[in-house]
Amino acid sequence: MIFRQLFEPQSCTYTYLVASAEGRRAILIDPVLETFQRDMDLLAALGLTLDATLETHVHADHLTSALKLRSLTDCRILAPAGAGVGCADGEVAEGTPVTVGSVALSPLFTPGHTDHHLSYLLAGPGWDAVMTGDCLLIDGCGRTDFQGGDSAALFRSVRHTLFGLAPDTLVYPGHDYQGRRVSSIGQERDRNPRLNAQVDGAEFARIMDALDLPYPRRMDLAVPANLACGQCPDDVPEGMEKLCEIDVQG
Repeated sequence: MIFRQLFEPQSCTYTYLVASAEGRRAILIDPVLETFQRDMDLLAALGLTLDATLETHVHADHLTSALKLRSLTDCRILAPAGAGVGCADGEVAEGTPVTVGSVALSPLFTPGHTDHHLSYLLAGPGWDAVMTGDCLLIDGCGRTDFQGGDSAALFRSVRHTLFGLAPDTLVYPGHDYQGRRVSSIGQERDRNPRLNAQVDGAEFARIMDALDLPYPRRMDLAVPANLACGQCPDDVPEGMEKLCEIDVQG
């Protein structure tokens, strides 16, 4: 198996490449439009064919490169069931693994940040990992105040689903804003300030209600674009036109 963690600095987004060494076929989880050429170059350097792009959820802070990559590689676009991504080639749901060669990703339904969010469990050679998207972050979690977010649902997703995994399962988040790359289920259960065992559901709801986070800068562009697999809408918000220029979109 081949595994790579890739970083996009503007939105502090992690993209994950998972590939089968035998068949040389790959999946990209949460690819970002600005870094599509980096990902194409990596696929070429590793001698891989892109089988599919796979989203954890419809993102509000960056544009996916799913459509761009499909135009270049003829890969499939896979999106969570219920996300409303009509341009996807297939929907993904808990209970049905996503396979590439001999490698299988097991979707876990982890709503709360959005109402359709999935995490992906990967069994590696001697290790297990879970790509948690924006559900569980290192020492934190995703916000719950838009896109069908629900703090009670997020609490259940983390405490009942993710924290039910083996403690040495590696946690690879969708974002980190402090340069951290990986945690573990045991570490997050013990020390995550929002979600450790000393925090109950009521306290978690109070924590989330008190965050008072700013409106996502790219949300008015990113959400409609990502519902269209990364295609910019006709009415691009002022100041974001560069994200939709032809040299990026193709």
